[in-house]
Amino acid sequence: MNYQHDVLIIGGGAAGLSLALRIADQCTVAIITKGPSKEGSTYYAQGGVSAVLSDQDSFESHIEDSLKAGAGLAREETVRFAVEHGPENIRWLQELGVPFSRDTFKGGKRELHLTREGGHTHRRVVHAADATGKAMSDTLENHARQHPNITFFEHHIAVDLITTEKQCLDEEENTCIGAYVLNKHSKHVETFAASYVVLATGGASKVYLYTSNPDGSTGDGIAMAWRAGCSVSNLEFNQFHPTCLYHPDAKSFLISEAVRGEGGRLLLPDGKPFMQRFDERGELAPRDIVARAIDHEMKRLGLPCVYLDISHRSAAFIASHFPTIHKRCLQFGIDMTREPIPVVPAAHYTCGGINTDLHGRTDIRNLYAIGETAHTGLHGANRMASNSLLECLVFAQSAAGDITARLDKPQRHYTISQWDESRVTDSDEDVVISHNWDELRRFMWDYVGIVRTNKRLERAMHRASLLQTEIDDYYSNFRITSDLIELRNLTLVAELIIRSAMLRKESRGLHFSLDYPWADDSSEAKDTVLKPEHKSTREKIKIIK
Repeated sequence: MNYQHDVLIIGGGAAGLSLALRIADQCTVAIITKGPSKEGSTYYAQGGVSAVLSDQDSFESHIEDSLKAGAGLAREETVRFAVEHGPENIRWLQELGVPFSRDTFKGGKRELHLTREGGHTHRRVVHAADATGKAMSDTLENHARQHPNITFFEHHIAVDLITTEKQCLDEEENTCIGAYVLNKHSKHVETFAASYVVLATGGASKVYLYTSNPDGSTGDGIAMAWRAGCSVSNLEFNQFHPTCLYHPDAKSFLISEAVRGEGGRLLLPDGKPFMQRFDERGELAPRDIVARAIDHEMKRLGLPCVYLDISHRSAAFIASHFPTIHKRCLQFGIDMTREPIPVVPAAHYTCGGINTDLHGRTDIRNLYAIGETAHTGLHGANRMASNSLLECLVFAQSAAGDITARLDKPQRHYTISQWDESRVTDSDEDVVISHNWDELRRFMWDYVGIVRTNKRLERAMHRASLLQTEIDDYYSNFRITSDLIELRNLTLVAELIIRSAMLRKESRGLHFSLDYPWADDSSEAKDTVLKPEHKSTREKIKIIK
């Protein structure tokens, strides 16, 4: 099956949906999602969107907080761009009907309720109770599904980008012209041709054993962009959210930063607080500091978890501000209005990614990357809470402006080779995939987690190389499946994370090494940039000339 659209968007979260809605009046748009459209990270985001919306706040304060959290690697130009475009994007969401929480003030005037999270010096996080991502996702998707120029292709997973270089087409500059996509229902690979391709695929936290992310966070965009020839940056900076619910039956359930923002305290099993020993900001310190503090205490005392307590607030306050968390905890026999919540750190956000400019443009012509899969310089060495959804909105807006400005230019149409499955067979040993998947996530957690050493990284690189060889052989001989595609991508991203971590000979932000426990302040902090080796011969892919 062949499809042709003006714009192909791979990913249906806040970034992809926002972009689609901003360009659909001018062109045809295809949105590809791996499962139901609500299975991305946006849908599960609890906290909110950071933006300057109060007279007591300022752009300069938000910029200063973000730069401080970024530990010397956040780019001021990018941070300023994102912060200054924040309020207008919140207004755009309000116009679409996102039901943000409001406060009632004297005189009956209702304003947006703003909460405060780690790293912020002011209340500037707009939210919809504790299910902001769901409110945003539902609203954006409802509008997108009603638009005649937007077509959803659910249960489709991209295999690889199609470029003029891979197709051996006569083009001076390597250009993205579409993607090969596996239809998970038909089990066949389909060809999606497009004038512009946008990667909005999210992060790669599923590379770790414990994560707050949904199953689809497998680094697909980063891996496909790398194979196509894009450079990547700062993949050693993986944010571990300090507080995920610790319970044997609770899978990847996040306890929002806002719980600490509203007074929640981190406690040891004996009820003693500990965060002030690590940072004067206590529970409101940036996430990397809080996660390392919890990790330190768990290892020091041999604890399976620590506890987050907000029971000193009224039951009515907790139920109204955190209804989703409250309900979920009750399902596991935990009443957060009366007792502390057991929590552990878990992989949460990929701060590095595909290198882009302020319009989402990558190293390859007509290929864009927005949201968590991109590296814009906004987060630096550590993302500040609720700047992620801000990034999705702002860079979807800027990429949309760049694409629409180019739509009137004549577009060349290419003849694309079809996917060839004639020389592969169905595998009767899928246990290879499940075994390698488990091994990858375990050694990444053990060796490339919150605290690292040179020896651990060397062990991880050795195992990642062996896995890559085995998976590449499997990929070449057997018909591809969704699980194989994700494992192939995760293994590649794992290698890029390890390589990046090995290159940084210091501790900075989210990268902490016992061999280099201090930041190198002898020179200006620099990004860790990886570039694919130039390929003199055509990459081997399953296509017919």
